[in-house]
Amino acid sequence: MPKTRKEYTDAGRKAVEKNFHAKKILVHGIRFDEYNRISACQTAKEIWEALQIAHEGTTQVKQSKIDMLTNEYELFRMKDDEFIQDLYTRFTSILNELHSLGEVIPRNKLVRKILSIMPSSWESKVNYITEAKDLRS
Repeated sequence: MPKTRKEYTDAGRKAVEKNFHAKKILVHGIRFDEYNRISACQTAKEIWEALQIAHEGTTQVKQSKIDMLTNEYELFRMKDDEFIQDLYTRFTSILNELHSLGEVIPRNKLVRKILSIMPSSWESKVNYITEAKDLRS
């Protein structure tokens, strides 16, 4: 049963106000077609959880996505006749998806991965980079 205005304490009023502002931000931040997913939600927390499940999936789905992307990262290779820029775009796309799911790969591993997949025509450049730079940092 909802409380009347007089029954709220100062802390309760502040909590209601914060919830209202959070709901307002979340609702204004979504597309119209997503509104149906959250229209029945009463609190900002419910809205957040509904959007989180809709976009990330459950914890199990999220872990499956992480596993799939990690496997894609590990098997990543340069395609025949692929430009370096295209390779980097594909590589960055995988990394961004992993990062958005909370999986971060250290920069030194990323550099080593890129250097290890370069074609043999890049061997002299890879050797120069490897010798000139400390790849641990």
